[in-house]
Amino acid sequence: MGEQHSKQKLTLIPLVLMIFTSVYGFANIPRAFWLMGYSSIIFYVLAAILFFIPYAFMLSEFGAAFKDSKGGIYSWMAESYKPRFAFIGMFMWYISYVIWMVNVGTSIWVPLSNIIFGEDKTQTWSLFGLNSVQTLAILGILFVIVVTWIASHGIEKIKKFTSVGGAATALINLVVLACGVVILVKNGHMAEPLSFQAFLHSPNPGYQNPLSVLSFLVFAIFAYGGLEVVGGLVDETEKPEKTFPKAVLLSAIIIAVGYSLLIFIMGAFTNWDFAFQKFANGEVTMANVAYVALNNMGYQMGLAFGAADHTAMIVGQWFARYVGISMFLALGGAYFTIIFSPLKQLIEGTPKELWPAKWSQVNKHGMPVHAMKWQAIIVIAIIAVVSFGGSTASKFFDILVAMTNVSMTLPYMFIAFTFLGFKKKTEIKKPFELYKKPWQAKLAVVVVLLVVGFANAFTIIEPAIHGDIAKTLFSIAGPLIFGIIAFVMFTRYEKKYGKQG
Repeated sequence: MGEQHSKQKLTLIPLVLMIFTSVYGFANIPRAFWLMGYSSIIFYVLAAILFFIPYAFMLSEFGAAFKDSKGGIYSWMAESYKPRFAFIGMFMWYISYVIWMVNVGTSIWVPLSNIIFGEDKTQTWSLFGLNSVQTLAILGILFVIVVTWIASHGIEKIKKFTSVGGAATALINLVVLACGVVILVKNGHMAEPLSFQAFLHSPNPGYQNPLSVLSFLVFAIFAYGGLEVVGGLVDETEKPEKTFPKAVLLSAIIIAVGYSLLIFIMGAFTNWDFAFQKFANGEVTMANVAYVALNNMGYQMGLAFGAADHTAMIVGQWFARYVGISMFLALGGAYFTIIFSPLKQLIEGTPKELWPAKWSQVNKHGMPVHAMKWQAIIVIAIIAVVSFGGSTASKFFDILVAMTNVSMTLPYMFIAFTFLGFKKKTEIKKPFELYKKPWQAKLAVVVVLLVVGFANAFTIIEPAIHGDIAKTLFSIAGPLIFGIIAFVMFTRYEKKYGKQG
Protein backbone atom coordinates (compact mmCIF):
# COMPACT_ATOMS: atom_id res chain seq x y z
CA MET A 1 0.00 0.00 0.00
CA GLY A 2 2.80 2.42 0.93
CA GLU A 3 4.58 1.63 -2.33
CA GLN A 4 1.45 2.38 -4.33
CA HIS A 5 1.04 5.70 -2.54
CA SER A 6 4.64 6.74 -3.30
CA LYS A 7 4.06 6.08 -7.01
CA GLN A 8 1.22 8.58 -6.94
CA LYS A 9 3.32 11.38 -5.46
CA LEU A 10 3.84 14.47 -7.60
CA THR A 11 7.36 15.10 -8.85
CA LEU A 12 8.80 18.46 -9.95
CA ILE A 13 7.69 18.60 -13.62
CA PRO A 14 4.05 17.48 -13.13
CA LEU A 15 3.75 19.98 -10.25
CA VAL A 16 5.22 22.79 -12.39
CA LEU A 17 2.70 21.90 -15.14
CA MET A 18 -0.14 21.97 -12.59
CA ILE A 19 0.93 25.43 -11.39
CA PHE A 20 1.36 26.53 -15.01
CA THR A 21 -2.19 25.49 -15.99
CA SER A 22 -3.64 27.07 -12.83
CA VAL A 23 -1.94 30.46 -13.24
CA TYR A 24 -0.73 31.07 -16.77
CA GLY A 25 -3.35 32.08 -19.32
CA PHE A 26 -2.16 32.34 -22.92
CA ALA A 27 -5.18 34.53 -23.73
CA ASN A 28 -3.75 37.16 -21.33
CA ILE A 29 -0.97 37.82 -23.90
CA PRO A 30 -3.04 38.83 -26.97
CA ARG A 31 -5.48 40.62 -24.61
CA ALA A 32 -2.60 42.63 -23.17
CA PHE A 33 -1.27 43.50 -26.63
CA TRP A 34 -4.74 44.51 -27.83
CA LEU A 35 -5.36 46.73 -24.81
CA MET A 36 -1.92 48.30 -24.34
CA GLY A 37 0.51 47.16 -27.07
CA TYR A 38 4.18 47.02 -26.04
CA SER A 39 3.45 49.24 -23.02
CA SER A 40 1.65 46.27 -21.38
CA ILE A 41 5.09 44.69 -20.78
CA ILE A 42 5.95 47.31 -18.12
CA PHE A 43 2.72 46.56 -16.25
CA TYR A 44 3.25 42.79 -16.40
CA VAL A 45 6.82 43.22 -15.10
CA LEU A 46 5.59 45.54 -12.32
CA ALA A 47 2.82 43.07 -11.37
CA ALA A 48 5.39 40.25 -11.24
CA ILE A 49 7.87 42.24 -9.09
CA LEU A 50 5.32 43.82 -6.74
CA PHE A 51 2.91 40.92 -6.38
CA PHE A 52 3.58 37.58 -8.05
CA ILE A 53 7.21 36.89 -7.10
CA PRO A 54 7.05 38.04 -3.43
CA TYR A 55 3.72 36.17 -3.08
CA ALA A 56 5.24 33.04 -4.67
CA PHE A 57 8.15 33.26 -2.20
CA MET A 58 5.66 33.33 0.70
CA LEU A 59 3.81 30.28 -0.64
CA SER A 60 7.14 28.47 -1.05
CA GLU A 61 7.96 28.98 2.63
CA PHE A 62 4.44 28.01 3.72
CA GLY A 63 4.47 24.88 1.54
CA ALA A 64 7.83 23.69 2.85
CA ALA A 65 6.89 24.32 6.50
CA PHE A 66 3.50 22.59 6.26
CA LYS A 67 4.67 19.77 4.01
CA ASP A 68 2.52 17.15 5.77
CA SER A 69 -0.59 19.31 5.98
CA LYS A 70 -3.62 18.21 3.95
CA GLY A 71 -5.46 21.52 4.38
CA GLY A 72 -3.40 23.76 2.11
CA ILE A 73 -3.94 27.49 2.59
CA TYR A 74 -6.42 26.97 5.46
CA SER A 75 -3.80 25.07 7.50
CA TRP A 76 -1.18 27.70 6.68
CA MET A 77 -3.37 30.59 7.87
CA ALA A 78 -4.89 28.78 10.86
CA GLU A 79 -1.50 27.67 12.23
CA SER A 80 0.10 31.06 11.59
CA TYR A 81 -2.72 33.27 12.86
CA LYS A 82 -6.29 32.27 13.81
CA PRO A 83 -8.57 29.43 12.59
CA ARG A 84 -11.65 31.71 12.34
CA PHE A 85 -9.76 34.25 10.22
CA ALA A 86 -8.41 31.41 8.06
CA PHE A 87 -11.88 29.91 7.56
CA ILE A 88 -13.41 33.22 6.44
CA GLY A 89 -10.67 33.74 3.84
CA MET A 90 -10.83 30.10 2.76
CA PHE A 91 -14.63 30.04 2.38
CA MET A 92 -14.69 33.22 0.25
CA TRP A 93 -11.94 31.83 -1.95
CA TYR A 94 -13.69 28.48 -2.37
CA ILE A 95 -17.07 30.00 -3.35
CA SER A 96 -15.36 32.07 -6.07
CA TYR A 97 -13.97 28.86 -7.57
CA VAL A 98 -17.45 27.29 -7.63
CA ILE A 99 -18.56 30.22 -9.82
CA TRP A 100 -15.40 29.78 -11.93
CA MET A 101 -16.39 26.14 -12.51
CA VAL A 102 -19.87 27.21 -13.62
CA ASN A 103 -18.41 29.83 -15.99
CA VAL A 104 -15.78 27.58 -17.56
CA GLY A 105 -18.11 24.55 -17.73
CA THR A 106 -20.25 26.42 -20.28
CA SER A 107 -17.60 28.61 -21.97
CA ILE A 108 -15.02 25.85 -22.65
CA TRP A 109 -17.06 24.94 -25.76
CA VAL A 110 -16.08 28.21 -27.49
CA PRO A 111 -12.48 27.02 -28.15
CA LEU A 112 -13.91 23.65 -29.22
CA SER A 113 -16.07 25.43 -31.80
CA ASN A 114 -12.96 27.23 -33.05
CA ILE A 115 -11.22 23.86 -33.47
CA ILE A 116 -14.09 22.44 -35.56
CA PHE A 117 -15.24 25.49 -37.55
CA GLY A 118 -12.35 27.94 -37.32
CA GLU A 119 -14.67 30.40 -35.52
CA ASP A 120 -17.10 30.60 -32.59
CA LYS A 121 -20.42 29.12 -33.73
CA THR A 122 -21.69 28.10 -30.29
CA GLN A 123 -24.52 30.65 -30.57
CA THR A 124 -25.99 28.47 -33.39
CA TRP A 125 -25.67 25.10 -31.59
CA SER A 126 -28.85 23.20 -30.73
CA LEU A 127 -29.52 19.85 -29.05
CA PHE A 128 -33.03 18.34 -28.85
CA GLY A 129 -34.58 21.61 -30.06
CA LEU A 130 -33.02 23.59 -27.19
CA ASN A 131 -31.57 27.07 -27.76
CA SER A 132 -27.79 27.67 -27.77
CA VAL A 133 -27.58 28.75 -24.10
CA GLN A 134 -29.45 25.63 -22.96
CA THR A 135 -27.39 23.42 -25.30
CA LEU A 136 -24.14 24.75 -23.80
CA ALA A 137 -25.62 24.13 -20.34
CA ILE A 138 -26.28 20.44 -21.18
CA LEU A 139 -22.71 20.09 -22.50
CA GLY A 140 -21.39 21.91 -19.40
CA ILE A 141 -23.32 19.58 -17.06
CA LEU A 142 -21.95 16.50 -18.85
CA PHE A 143 -18.44 18.00 -18.65
CA VAL A 144 -18.73 18.55 -14.86
CA ILE A 145 -19.97 14.96 -14.36
CA VAL A 146 -17.17 13.44 -16.47
CA VAL A 147 -14.36 15.53 -14.89
CA THR A 148 -15.64 14.82 -11.35
CA TRP A 149 -15.84 11.08 -12.09
CA ILE A 150 -12.31 10.95 -13.55
CA ALA A 151 -10.84 13.14 -10.76
CA SER A 152 -12.44 10.90 -8.10
CA HIS A 153 -10.12 8.11 -9.30
CA GLY A 154 -7.08 9.76 -7.74
CA ILE A 155 -4.27 12.28 -8.14
CA GLU A 156 -2.65 10.09 -10.80
CA LYS A 157 -5.61 10.66 -13.14
CA ILE A 158 -5.66 14.40 -12.40
CA LYS A 159 -1.90 14.59 -13.04
CA LYS A 160 -2.32 13.06 -16.51
CA PHE A 161 -4.89 15.64 -17.59
CA THR A 162 -3.12 18.64 -16.05
CA SER A 163 0.13 17.52 -17.67
CA VAL A 164 -1.60 17.50 -21.07
CA GLY A 165 -3.09 20.93 -20.33
CA GLY A 166 0.25 22.30 -19.14
CA ALA A 167 2.09 20.86 -22.12
CA ALA A 168 -0.51 22.35 -24.51
CA THR A 169 -0.13 25.77 -22.86
CA ALA A 170 3.67 25.56 -23.03
CA LEU A 171 3.59 24.39 -26.65
CA ILE A 172 1.37 27.21 -27.93
CA ASN A 173 3.83 29.71 -26.46
CA LEU A 174 6.75 27.97 -28.17
CA VAL A 175 4.81 27.95 -31.47
CA VAL A 176 4.01 31.68 -31.18
CA LEU A 177 7.62 32.47 -30.22
CA ALA A 178 9.06 30.40 -33.11
CA CYS A 179 6.58 31.80 -35.67
CA GLY A 180 7.21 35.36 -34.46
CA VAL A 181 10.97 34.96 -34.87
CA VAL A 182 10.57 33.37 -38.35
CA ILE A 183 8.24 36.17 -39.52
CA LEU A 184 10.63 38.80 -38.10
CA VAL A 185 13.63 37.25 -39.90
CA LYS A 186 11.67 36.94 -43.17
CA ASN A 187 10.30 40.50 -43.07
CA GLY A 188 13.35 42.11 -41.51
CA HIS A 189 11.31 44.38 -39.23
CA MET A 190 8.66 44.33 -36.47
CA ALA A 191 5.07 44.62 -37.73
CA GLU A 192 4.29 47.00 -34.86
CA PRO A 193 7.01 49.70 -35.01
CA LEU A 194 9.39 49.84 -32.05
CA SER A 195 10.05 53.11 -30.26
CA PHE A 196 10.64 54.39 -26.74
CA GLN A 197 7.13 55.88 -26.76
CA ALA A 198 5.59 52.52 -27.78
CA PHE A 199 6.71 51.06 -24.42
CA LEU A 200 5.04 53.91 -22.52
CA HIS A 201 1.80 54.59 -24.40
CA SER A 202 -0.99 52.34 -25.67
CA PRO A 203 -1.95 52.39 -29.37
CA ASN A 204 -5.54 51.64 -28.27
CA PRO A 205 -7.67 54.85 -28.34
CA GLY A 206 -9.65 53.51 -25.37
CA TYR A 207 -6.54 53.28 -23.18
CA GLN A 208 -5.22 56.82 -23.16
CA ASN A 209 -6.46 58.19 -19.83
CA PRO A 210 -5.08 57.40 -16.34
CA LEU A 211 -8.24 55.52 -15.30
CA SER A 212 -8.02 53.00 -18.16
CA VAL A 213 -4.27 52.59 -17.56
CA LEU A 214 -4.96 51.80 -13.88
CA SER A 215 -7.60 49.27 -14.92
CA PHE A 216 -4.95 47.55 -17.03
CA LEU A 217 -2.56 47.36 -14.05
CA VAL A 218 -5.34 45.53 -12.17
CA PHE A 219 -5.76 43.20 -15.16
CA ALA A 220 -1.99 42.49 -15.12
CA ILE A 221 -2.01 41.73 -11.36
CA PHE A 222 -4.92 39.30 -11.70
CA ALA A 223 -3.23 37.60 -14.69
CA TYR A 224 -0.88 36.11 -12.07
CA GLY A 225 -3.66 34.80 -9.78
CA GLY A 226 -4.33 31.18 -8.83
CA LEU A 227 -0.98 30.07 -7.42
CA GLU A 228 -2.51 29.19 -4.04
CA VAL A 229 -4.75 26.56 -5.72
CA VAL A 230 -1.85 24.09 -5.61
CA GLY A 231 -1.40 24.63 -1.87
CA GLY A 232 -3.58 21.57 -1.29
CA LEU A 233 -1.14 19.41 -3.22
CA VAL A 234 1.84 19.83 -0.87
CA ASP A 235 1.07 16.55 0.93
CA GLU A 236 0.70 14.85 -2.48
CA THR A 237 4.24 15.94 -3.48
CA GLU A 238 7.40 13.86 -3.32
CA LYS A 239 9.97 15.40 -0.92
CA PRO A 240 7.67 18.44 -0.54
CA GLU A 241 10.07 20.57 1.53
CA LYS A 242 12.39 20.66 -1.51
CA THR A 243 10.14 19.96 -4.50
CA PHE A 244 7.28 22.37 -3.69
CA PRO A 245 9.37 25.57 -3.25
CA LYS A 246 11.42 24.64 -6.31
CA ALA A 247 8.25 24.13 -8.40
CA VAL A 248 6.70 27.41 -7.21
CA LEU A 249 9.86 29.43 -7.86
CA LEU A 250 10.50 27.80 -11.24
CA SER A 251 6.88 28.40 -12.28
CA ALA A 252 6.97 32.02 -11.10
CA ILE A 253 10.06 32.77 -13.22
CA ILE A 254 8.73 30.94 -16.31
CA ILE A 255 5.31 32.64 -16.07
CA ALA A 256 6.70 36.17 -15.50
CA VAL A 257 9.30 35.89 -18.29
CA GLY A 258 6.82 34.08 -20.58
CA TYR A 259 4.20 36.82 -20.37
CA SER A 260 6.68 39.64 -21.12
CA LEU A 261 8.58 37.85 -23.91
CA LEU A 262 5.42 36.70 -25.71
CA ILE A 263 3.81 40.17 -25.55
CA PHE A 264 6.96 41.55 -27.20
CA ILE A 265 7.03 38.86 -29.91
CA MET A 266 3.36 39.63 -30.72
CA GLY A 267 4.71 42.84 -32.26
CA ALA A 268 6.74 40.82 -34.79
CA PHE A 269 3.57 39.80 -36.66
CA THR A 270 0.85 42.11 -35.32
CA ASN A 271 0.48 45.60 -36.69
CA TRP A 272 -2.03 46.92 -34.20
CA ASP A 273 -4.25 48.91 -36.62
CA PHE A 274 -4.13 46.33 -39.44
CA ALA A 275 -4.58 43.06 -37.52
CA PHE A 276 -7.46 44.04 -35.28
CA GLN A 277 -9.39 45.61 -38.19
CA LYS A 278 -8.85 42.92 -40.84
CA PHE A 279 -9.58 39.85 -38.74
CA ALA A 280 -12.46 41.01 -36.59
CA ASN A 281 -14.12 43.73 -38.67
CA GLY A 282 -13.39 46.04 -35.78
CA GLU A 283 -15.25 43.70 -33.39
CA VAL A 284 -12.44 42.61 -31.10
CA THR A 285 -13.51 41.40 -27.67
CA MET A 286 -11.69 39.89 -24.71
CA ALA A 287 -13.29 36.57 -25.68
CA ASN A 288 -12.14 36.43 -29.32
CA VAL A 289 -8.87 38.39 -29.32
CA ALA A 290 -6.67 35.26 -29.00
CA TYR A 291 -8.24 33.76 -32.13
CA VAL A 292 -7.98 37.09 -34.00
CA ALA A 293 -4.27 37.38 -33.07
CA LEU A 294 -3.37 33.80 -34.06
CA ASN A 295 -5.40 34.05 -37.26
CA ASN A 296 -3.33 37.11 -38.13
CA MET A 297 -0.11 35.28 -37.20
CA GLY A 298 -0.89 32.46 -39.64
CA TYR A 299 -1.83 35.00 -42.32
CA GLN A 300 1.46 36.89 -41.84
CA MET A 301 3.39 33.60 -41.87
CA GLY A 302 1.80 32.71 -45.22
CA LEU A 303 2.63 36.13 -46.70
CA ALA A 304 6.21 35.96 -45.36
CA PHE A 305 6.72 32.76 -47.36
CA GLY A 306 5.27 34.30 -50.51
CA ALA A 307 1.79 32.74 -50.38
CA ALA A 308 -1.14 34.40 -52.15
CA ASP A 309 -3.61 36.35 -50.00
CA HIS A 310 -6.26 33.59 -50.20
CA THR A 311 -3.76 30.87 -49.19
CA ALA A 312 -2.44 33.04 -46.34
CA MET A 313 -6.03 33.45 -45.07
CA ILE A 314 -6.45 29.64 -44.96
CA VAL A 315 -3.16 29.31 -43.01
CA GLY A 316 -4.54 31.90 -40.58
CA GLN A 317 -7.73 29.92 -40.06
CA TRP A 318 -5.73 26.80 -39.20
CA PHE A 319 -3.70 28.75 -36.64
CA ALA A 320 -6.99 29.97 -35.11
CA ARG A 321 -8.06 26.32 -34.89
CA TYR A 322 -4.75 25.48 -33.22
CA VAL A 323 -5.26 28.11 -30.51
CA GLY A 324 -8.71 26.57 -29.97
CA ILE A 325 -7.14 23.14 -29.34
CA SER A 326 -4.55 24.60 -26.96
CA MET A 327 -7.06 26.67 -24.98
CA PHE A 328 -9.51 23.76 -24.76
CA LEU A 329 -6.77 21.49 -23.35
CA ALA A 330 -5.41 24.22 -21.04
CA LEU A 331 -8.85 25.05 -19.60
CA GLY A 332 -9.61 21.35 -19.28
CA GLY A 333 -6.33 20.79 -17.42
CA ALA A 334 -7.01 23.71 -15.08
CA TYR A 335 -10.52 22.35 -14.44
CA PHE A 336 -9.08 19.04 -13.19
CA THR A 337 -6.90 20.87 -10.65
CA ILE A 338 -9.64 23.27 -9.54
CA ILE A 339 -12.41 20.66 -9.23
CA PHE A 340 -10.26 18.93 -6.61
CA SER A 341 -7.66 21.15 -4.93
CA PRO A 342 -9.81 24.00 -3.44
CA LEU A 343 -12.38 21.45 -2.17
CA LYS A 344 -9.62 19.27 -0.69
CA GLN A 345 -8.25 22.27 1.20
CA LEU A 346 -11.74 23.23 2.42
CA ILE A 347 -12.76 19.74 3.61
CA GLU A 348 -9.46 18.25 4.79
CA GLY A 349 -8.01 21.42 6.32
CA THR A 350 -10.97 22.89 8.23
CA PRO A 351 -12.49 21.18 11.31
CA LYS A 352 -14.41 18.13 10.09
CA GLU A 353 -17.33 18.99 12.43
CA LEU A 354 -18.18 21.91 10.12
CA TRP A 355 -19.29 19.49 7.40
CA PRO A 356 -21.57 16.45 7.05
CA ALA A 357 -19.72 13.37 8.36
CA LYS A 358 -19.48 11.69 4.94
CA TRP A 359 -17.75 14.67 3.33
CA SER A 360 -14.45 14.02 5.07
CA GLN A 361 -14.44 10.32 4.09
CA VAL A 362 -12.03 9.43 1.29
CA ASN A 363 -12.30 6.56 -1.19
CA LYS A 364 -9.59 4.00 -1.96
CA HIS A 365 -7.90 6.57 -4.23
CA GLY A 366 -7.61 9.06 -1.34
CA MET A 367 -10.28 11.42 -2.75
CA PRO A 368 -13.14 13.02 -0.73
CA VAL A 369 -15.66 11.54 -3.18
CA HIS A 370 -18.86 12.49 -1.28
CA ALA A 371 -17.79 16.13 -1.06
CA MET A 372 -16.83 16.04 -4.75
CA LYS A 373 -20.29 14.70 -5.65
CA TRP A 374 -22.01 17.48 -3.71
CA GLN A 375 -19.74 20.06 -5.29
CA ALA A 376 -20.70 18.71 -8.73
CA ILE A 377 -24.42 18.82 -7.79
CA ILE A 378 -24.10 22.49 -6.72
CA VAL A 379 -22.21 23.47 -9.90
CA ILE A 380 -24.71 21.57 -12.09
CA ALA A 381 -27.67 23.15 -10.25
CA ILE A 382 -26.33 26.68 -10.83
CA ILE A 383 -25.65 25.92 -14.53
CA ALA A 384 -29.19 24.52 -14.94
CA VAL A 385 -30.96 27.35 -13.08
CA VAL A 386 -29.03 30.07 -14.93
CA SER A 387 -29.46 28.52 -18.38
CA PHE A 388 -33.07 27.35 -18.13
CA GLY A 389 -34.42 30.03 -15.78
CA GLY A 390 -34.79 32.86 -18.30
CA SER A 391 -33.54 36.44 -18.09
CA THR A 392 -34.06 36.74 -14.32
CA ALA A 393 -31.79 33.75 -13.66
CA SER A 394 -29.23 35.12 -16.12
CA LYS A 395 -29.18 38.45 -14.26
CA PHE A 396 -28.81 36.53 -10.99
CA PHE A 397 -25.68 34.84 -12.36
CA ASP A 398 -24.25 38.21 -13.45
CA ILE A 399 -24.76 39.30 -9.83
CA LEU A 400 -23.00 36.14 -8.56
CA VAL A 401 -20.03 36.82 -10.87
CA ALA A 402 -19.82 40.42 -9.60
CA MET A 403 -19.99 39.15 -6.02
CA THR A 404 -17.04 36.80 -6.55
CA ASN A 405 -14.83 39.29 -8.45
CA VAL A 406 -13.19 40.43 -5.23
CA SER A 407 -13.80 37.21 -3.26
CA MET A 408 -11.31 35.32 -5.44
CA THR A 409 -8.42 37.72 -4.82
CA LEU A 410 -9.14 39.07 -1.32
CA PRO A 411 -7.72 35.82 0.20
CA TYR A 412 -4.32 36.76 -1.32
CA MET A 413 -4.34 39.53 1.30
CA PHE A 414 -5.40 37.07 4.03
CA ILE A 415 -2.49 34.75 3.13
CA ALA A 416 0.04 37.61 2.93
CA PHE A 417 -1.12 39.01 6.31
CA THR A 418 -0.81 35.63 8.07
CA PHE A 419 2.74 35.31 6.70
CA LEU A 420 3.79 37.83 9.39
CA GLY A 421 2.48 35.48 12.11
CA PHE A 422 4.13 32.54 10.37
CA LYS A 423 7.55 34.25 10.46
CA LYS A 424 7.16 35.23 14.14
CA LYS A 425 6.22 31.73 15.34
CA THR A 426 9.51 30.06 16.17
CA GLU A 427 7.70 26.79 17.01
CA ILE A 428 6.87 26.34 13.30
CA LYS A 429 9.79 24.50 11.72
CA LYS A 430 10.87 26.26 8.53
CA PRO A 431 13.05 24.00 6.35
CA PHE A 432 13.08 26.55 3.52
CA GLU A 433 13.42 30.33 3.98
CA LEU A 434 13.81 33.01 1.34
CA TYR A 435 12.95 35.90 3.66
CA LYS A 436 15.77 35.38 6.14
CA LYS A 437 15.47 38.75 7.91
CA PRO A 438 12.27 40.07 9.56
CA TRP A 439 12.38 43.37 7.62
CA GLN A 440 12.41 41.47 4.30
CA ALA A 441 9.27 39.54 5.22
CA LYS A 442 7.54 42.70 6.49
CA LEU A 443 8.41 44.64 3.32
CA ALA A 444 7.13 41.81 1.09
CA VAL A 445 3.87 41.58 3.05
CA VAL A 446 3.28 45.36 2.99
CA VAL A 447 3.95 45.54 -0.77
CA VAL A 448 1.63 42.59 -1.58
CA LEU A 449 -1.12 43.98 0.72
CA LEU A 450 -0.89 47.44 -0.88
CA VAL A 451 -0.84 46.12 -4.47
CA VAL A 452 -3.69 43.60 -4.06
CA GLY A 453 -5.61 46.04 -1.85
CA PHE A 454 -5.38 48.72 -4.54
CA ALA A 455 -6.38 46.21 -7.26
CA ASN A 456 -9.45 45.13 -5.30
CA ALA A 457 -10.42 48.69 -4.41
CA PHE A 458 -10.18 49.69 -8.06
CA THR A 459 -12.19 46.60 -9.12
CA ILE A 460 -14.94 47.73 -6.75
CA ILE A 461 -14.90 51.43 -7.69
CA GLU A 462 -14.43 51.21 -11.48
CA PRO A 463 -18.01 50.08 -12.38
CA ALA A 464 -19.46 52.99 -10.35
CA ILE A 465 -17.21 55.44 -12.20
CA HIS A 466 -18.77 54.17 -15.45
CA GLY A 467 -22.30 54.44 -14.03
CA ASP A 468 -22.81 50.79 -12.97
CA ILE A 469 -23.45 51.41 -9.26
CA ALA A 470 -25.17 48.01 -8.86
CA LYS A 471 -22.01 46.09 -9.88
CA THR A 472 -19.96 48.11 -7.37
CA LEU A 473 -22.46 47.33 -4.60
CA PHE A 474 -22.51 43.62 -5.46
CA SER A 475 -18.68 43.56 -5.53
CA ILE A 476 -18.74 44.85 -1.95
CA ALA A 477 -21.70 42.66 -0.92
CA GLY A 478 -20.04 39.42 -2.11
CA PRO A 479 -17.11 39.29 0.33
CA LEU A 480 -19.36 40.66 3.10
CA ILE A 481 -22.07 38.02 2.61
CA PHE A 482 -19.63 35.12 2.15
CA GLY A 483 -17.59 36.41 5.10
CA ILE A 484 -20.68 36.60 7.35
CA ILE A 485 -21.79 33.07 6.35
CA ALA A 486 -18.29 31.75 7.17
CA PHE A 487 -18.23 33.70 10.46
CA VAL A 488 -21.61 32.27 11.52
CA MET A 489 -20.61 28.71 10.52
CA PHE A 490 -17.37 28.88 12.50
CA THR A 491 -19.00 30.55 15.53
CA ARG A 492 -21.66 27.80 15.66
CA TYR A 493 -18.90 25.18 15.48
CA GLU A 494 -17.01 26.88 18.37
CA LYS A 495 -20.12 27.05 20.58
CA LYS A 496 -21.11 23.48 19.85
CA TYR A 497 -17.68 21.97 20.43
CA GLY A 498 -16.28 24.49 22.90
CA LYS A 499 -13.29 25.40 20.77
CA GLN A 500 -11.71 28.78 20.26
CA GLY A 501 -10.81 30.21 16.85
